[in-house]
Amino acid sequence: MKSVRHFFETQLVRFGAWLLPRLPLHGVRLLADLVGSLAFLIDYRGRDTALENLRAAFGSRFTFAQRFSIAHRSYRTFAGTFLGLFWSVRLTEQTWRDYVTVTPASQADDDAARASGSIWVTPHYGNFEIIGLSWGFRGFPLQVIAQDFKNPGLTAIFKQLREQSGHDVIPQRQAMVRLFKALKNGGHCALLTDLTIKPSRAATVIRCFGLQTCVTTLHVQLAQRLSLPLFPTLCQPSSDSDHTEAQILGVLRPQPGDALTPPTQAIWDHFEPFIHQHPERWMWMYKHWRYLPPDAPAQNYPAYANPNKAFNRLLDQLP
Repeated sequence: MKSVRHFFETQLVRFGAWLLPRLPLHGVRLLADLVGSLAFLIDYRGRDTALENLRAAFGSRFTFAQRFSIAHRSYRTFAGTFLGLFWSVRLTEQTWRDYVTVTPASQADDDAARASGSIWVTPHYGNFEIIGLSWGFRGFPLQVIAQDFKNPGLTAIFKQLREQSGHDVIPQRQAMVRLFKALKNGGHCALLTDLTIKPSRAATVIRCFGLQTCVTTLHVQLAQRLSLPLFPTLCQPSSDSDHTEAQILGVLRPQPGDALTPPTQAIWDHFEPFIHQHPERWMWMYKHWRYLPPDAPAQNYPAYANPNKAFNRLLDQLP
């Protein structure tokens, strides 16, 4: 049964990959709104997670009706990101600027990064997929870590879509070794840094909306070891619905021997104000706060958060 389901899933996605580039971008956005709304209605687990996340993150700032609306629009944003990835095969080195504007922190930093190698980080916010594609057209071919689908057919399709501007999509297994080699040779990489990971030596605890969560330090470790710049970057829709603005929010240069937590927190602190302004653009249906700190009131965290001994040990190691 699994092989049959995988076959039909793959054929459906292949049909989407054929159809969506043939539609105008406005039509893709309308379809994404429909798909996102249907997913919001059907995915009751993800919807409940989103509502719990919004309650924990914002407290009494929003009513239940407002949280419901934000969660709904978050689904639509996420659908637009992925349907837009299928449409983006129409982008070329000559046409991508018609749809994406890039605002560098400074031209000098941009030029230096292109010459020496660089690490770019972004959250699951707005149309984050198009940032990656546009970076390839800008002359930054990226090493990109992506989690494999359970269906290998889907993994192959999404890998091809994400590599169309010159990137190399690599699996999570042995990712640090591959990234290290590429960066050491003057390459570039991009990471999504707002996912919760298991407590380990590659993780630390930061505050996200005032709540403690366990996130990767891979980007900081690579920057320290190789003396490379870290660029927090965010994708915002412009007033023109067919255009996107990629904002480079600054540059960080973690020094060898420094603690990992402060720069990891600093990266997140670049992003959080934008999510406060436009919460509907972030991925709220994901379990961002899986671990409950031992001294925290349970009601302050989402209902899915649970105590975890390894997380507690990581907390004890913080300066």
